[in-house]
Amino acid sequence: MSGRIAVERDGPVAIIRFDNPPLGYLNAAMVDQLDVATSELAADATVRAIVLTGALPDVFVRHYDVAELLSLAEALRAKGRSFSDAKLAPPRKIDAVIERCESMDKVVIAAINGTAMGGGFELCLGCDIRIAQRGPYALGQPEINIGILAGAGGTQRLARLIGTARALEMSLRGRTVSPDEAARIGMVHEAVDGSALERALVIARECARKSPLAVRHIKRLVRGAEATPLSDGLALERTLFLDLLVSDRAVALMTRMVEGNQDIRAVDEA
Repeated sequence: MSGRIAVERDGPVAIIRFDNPPLGYLNAAMVDQLDVATSELAADATVRAIVLTGALPDVFVRHYDVAELLSLAEALRAKGRSFSDAKLAPPRKIDAVIERCESMDKVVIAAINGTAMGGGFELCLGCDIRIAQRGPYALGQPEINIGILAGAGGTQRLARLIGTARALEMSLRGRTVSPDEAARIGMVHEAVDGSALERALVIARECARKSPLAVRHIKRLVRGAEATPLSDGLALERTLFLDLLVSDRAVALMTRMVEGNQDIRAVDEA
């Protein structure tokens, strides 16, 4: 199978590029590589932020390779396989990759340099921050147009991100949106002129200066907020606040602020 994942370093920032010409599809071989790359980067303490982007012009990841999905469908049908919610399907490598991006103690940013549909946009949904490059690009989940649904978290994460009503309308119609509309409805954080990667690297370098322990705790609290009863979430928040408060880094930064009469917004950058 064609396609590869390329990893490069820019100081404490790692850049993962998806390279599968000519159309920029995602496939199983690339998911295997992405699983290895994200596992290694998650364990590397010298990496403080990760940026995902496309290596091809105007394409982040177009979508998952439908020919590969068709081959899987035919193989399952040949075995007489059927599926229902009476026996739930186990997680796959793509699920592990996305969940790893959500849970690792590093900020993960999608630099969406072009079209990102289906499995490509599901990867974006697993990132902490999404930056979309302006252009004639399509973002979203059009899977219903080939009789399937977004099966790597798209229905669940999109609804949590932009609300049930809007996610239903888009998913049921198979409607994709431009980078500007994506920013307007909250699918991405910013739509930018010029390079999405350049903007993502600015944010990644900023985040790389933050406390790794604070990043870990904040991601855990914010990502778990919707699924956690408020009283439980507040109790965990109090606990993790105190865990950070007594850490060496927090004490050093608070001391620097107090003794230097600094603005809290710039302390960690001093």
